[in-house]
Amino acid sequence: MTLPGQPLTWAATLSPAARAVWAKHDFESDGWLPLHRHMADSAAVADKLWDAWLPAQVRDHVSAALPQGPDDARLLAVWLAATHDIGKATPAFACQVEHLADDMRRQGLEMPLQKQMPDRNLAPHGLAGQLILRDWLVDHHGWQKPATHQLTIVAGGHHGVQPGYSAIAELDRHPQLLRTPGHETAWSTAQTELLDTAARVTGVDARLSDWKSLKLPQTVQVLLSALVIVADWIASNPDFFPYFPGERSTDPERTREAWRLLDLPRQWKAEEPEGTAAELFSERFDLPEGATVRPVQEQAVEAARQMSGPGLMIVEAPMGEGKTEAALAVAEIFAARSGAGGCFVALPTMATSNAMFERYLTWLERLPGMPDEAASVFLAHSKAHLNEEFTQLMGGGRRLASDTDRDAGESGSGNKPHAPAALTAHRWLRGRKKGMLSSFAVGTVDQLLFTGLKSKHLALRHLAMAGKVVVIDEAHAYDTYMNAYLDRALSWLGRYGVPVVVLSATLPARRRRELAEAYTGTSGEGYDEIGKARAYPLITTAETGAVPRLHTPAASGRATDVVVEPLADDLDVLTTRLEEALSDGGCALVVRNTVARVHEAAAHLRAHFGDDTVTVTHSRFLALDRAANDDALVADYGPPAKVADLGGKRPARHIVVASQVVEQSLDVDFDLLVTDLAPVDLMLQRMGRLHRHPRGPDQSDRPERVRRARCLVTGVDWGEAPPKAARGSRTVYGEHALLRALAVLRTRLEAKPIDADTARTVRLPDDISPLVQDAYGDGSIAPDTWDEVMAQALRAHETEQARKGEKAQTFLLKPAARDGRALIGWIEAGVGDAEDTQAGKAQVRDTRDSLEVLVARRAADGTVTTVPWLADGRGGLDLPTDSAPPPAAARALAASALRLPYQFTFPKELDRAIAELETDLVLAWQTKDAHWIAEELVLFLDEDDRAELAGFRLHYTPTDGLEVHRAD
Repeated sequence: MTLPGQPLTWAATLSPAARAVWAKHDFESDGWLPLHRHMADSAAVADKLWDAWLPAQVRDHVSAALPQGPDDARLLAVWLAATHDIGKATPAFACQVEHLADDMRRQGLEMPLQKQMPDRNLAPHGLAGQLILRDWLVDHHGWQKPATHQLTIVAGGHHGVQPGYSAIAELDRHPQLLRTPGHETAWSTAQTELLDTAARVTGVDARLSDWKSLKLPQTVQVLLSALVIVADWIASNPDFFPYFPGERSTDPERTREAWRLLDLPRQWKAEEPEGTAAELFSERFDLPEGATVRPVQEQAVEAARQMSGPGLMIVEAPMGEGKTEAALAVAEIFAARSGAGGCFVALPTMATSNAMFERYLTWLERLPGMPDEAASVFLAHSKAHLNEEFTQLMGGGRRLASDTDRDAGESGSGNKPHAPAALTAHRWLRGRKKGMLSSFAVGTVDQLLFTGLKSKHLALRHLAMAGKVVVIDEAHAYDTYMNAYLDRALSWLGRYGVPVVVLSATLPARRRRELAEAYTGTSGEGYDEIGKARAYPLITTAETGAVPRLHTPAASGRATDVVVEPLADDLDVLTTRLEEALSDGGCALVVRNTVARVHEAAAHLRAHFGDDTVTVTHSRFLALDRAANDDALVADYGPPAKVADLGGKRPARHIVVASQVVEQSLDVDFDLLVTDLAPVDLMLQRMGRLHRHPRGPDQSDRPERVRRARCLVTGVDWGEAPPKAARGSRTVYGEHALLRALAVLRTRLEAKPIDADTARTVRLPDDISPLVQDAYGDGSIAPDTWDEVMAQALRAHETEQARKGEKAQTFLLKPAARDGRALIGWIEAGVGDAEDTQAGKAQVRDTRDSLEVLVARRAADGTVTTVPWLADGRGGLDLPTDSAPPPAAARALAASALRLPYQFTFPKELDRAIAELETDLVLAWQTKDAHWIAEELVLFLDEDDRAELAGFRLHYTPTDGLEVHRAD
């Protein structure tokens, strides 16, 4: 193939008319770019992207669909990039810049004035290009019209939305928009010249006849569409490819200099680790002194090595068993075999994503096969710019150890140590649409769920996932609505051949089967077995076209016997019981299902134990305060070695009152647990924070009264039959899940005295799977006297699940269609842009719209500052209201974000709150100089840290977070 982009090759044989067709224009400089030049630039970029950037996993998937494999795939990708803007060679487009249109008219390409073409909106240049390419393939290469769409849809959808059949039919009824009446021949000749030249230069002209019978999978069409979008964005950037007249108008300098300036990091080329699992884990992870690889981790590595190709692995194991490390080790094996160029770890929340990010970077530092210069990394959530680790990567990269810095003698696997110069958040690979194209990413699961959401530029999201290994952590934490999107995302990942690892401590068997069926697209032999298995720990592997396999690793030997007792939902009773249990010292965790109950309990306990003995944590804290709370919990209650490293000290006696934020991804250890009733999987997650780490032989370093792990269950009226959970708990979780939890735990929660603690014991991990499978199964597990209440709760549950499932279908992407079916109307009736914001999350999570504000303090004299208690010098910084604040102050304010609670999610209150906050808008903060805080709503607290908003009184303290009460 001739090197794409050579101007003599492209332009020398073109007529003056074809050379006059323009593609780009800058009104400020009046610079412009001919279409043939942009075609050459786009082809050159696609050529570079294919060879130097696309992961092998993506290239191989495209290649497998073409007769001559990689050679055909590369030709097709470059040609599609070259031709994607052919729709600009039309009167509907060219009329937009009058003096450039005049130049074209002088060459015989007549066209009306722009104001004389009222229907030109029917011919966006992408759709116009799709039809021009269609006609060219039919008229000049003998294709059947239906077969052309699987190629031409790439041009049609290169601005992020694939046209639908109605748009195609409507433009066909307006041919004057593609070729001016009376001058059709001149227009057709110019269009044909440009397309003939693109075919000749790229070498596609010799292959088009063999491609007539192509039936491209929709996955291939998506990947080619995404590649063309990326190539177009790069080739359209005048910093890389200057407009005419200007510098670098000839090749090879133009392409070579553009690629140098772009400096796009190459992808990871994974090397399959050799040796034992123990050797692999010792090289990649900081194992505690004397620790050995756990059976689950060893079996996960062995199961990955036994798989014949890309597939799905589900790892079910207890909390604290090292599932994350197992997943990363498996990802390394999967990537080496599949050609994945990176890895994405998806977690439930921003907080869990931030907690994972540092661990992930440490893994990357030790990973073989990385590119020589730099590897691109991304933190994928809306507050990533406030994460210190991530912002360091923006400022030139995180330096890694060189080969000489490592002691190769410690390597047991035989892998040659190797590391890149840096991890970097590459400047071009930032932002919500391009960030996930980075090789390595950690972020909220929304990024994965968006793969199943009909949204603009969806092809880019698919390309981002198609080149990686995907790890889904805490998979038990998603509801029916989210699972619809997760299953659809998995179905596309399975079609792409993307390896996936799913992690859970408490996964219902039915859900295990659904995940495997979604990924493989089948429900044949072996799926009944994985839908019934109750072994634990358990590793499930599934590959398309193969029978799924179950692996049952031995337990690690770590076990905790938790005595479960009912506790009256009375704060005096709670106080008395804690006083008894902690009389000799100890640390208790009290988990409440609503923030209101957190505040209520904390206030009562402080009145008895004192303010210094009770700490509060929940979701209604400023972003910085929430992060500080999590750090403090780990520093005080984390693994003993980590507490020592962080300079923390476990309190002699303390009580933490928390909401559900302590359930996931916090490695904390308490002596006593008091929890509101919750669904049984979440109860078990909470129990996983109890006696999590050894403290002396047989826990002998714990105070005597809390040496036995004990969970007190409250938030229930135990006098009812069946017991009735508190109203707030029923609102959050639904009565059905709570009744099922009560039913499977009922023998341990009898109100009557039970003499032996063993009768009340939940043994972790042995009881995890039986309890979860029974609670989420269909069998009858409750006494007959509960039947009426249980049946009523089940009906309400099924109605709600049906509502969620139906609602999820509104914007849910369809499964991949049969091969050869074009992506026409692929995201029709979609949501537009899928934003990584609360509104965006509401599209893939069944949540109401909510409001996030930045919080500042305004004194009586009108001066404004950041709130005073922020750490690291960020508190009390001046925020001038007549100009943009200094960068440090603006960034501190941006980090003082707060999500307003449910009271502000109702339409009336939400609208009123927005209106009131907008009246307090500081105009000087809405400029590009204040980009950290521009377009954000700010809640101003008074000097007592109080405010009124939409009929509510708000009070914020760094100890308790936000409290909300009606003003009346």
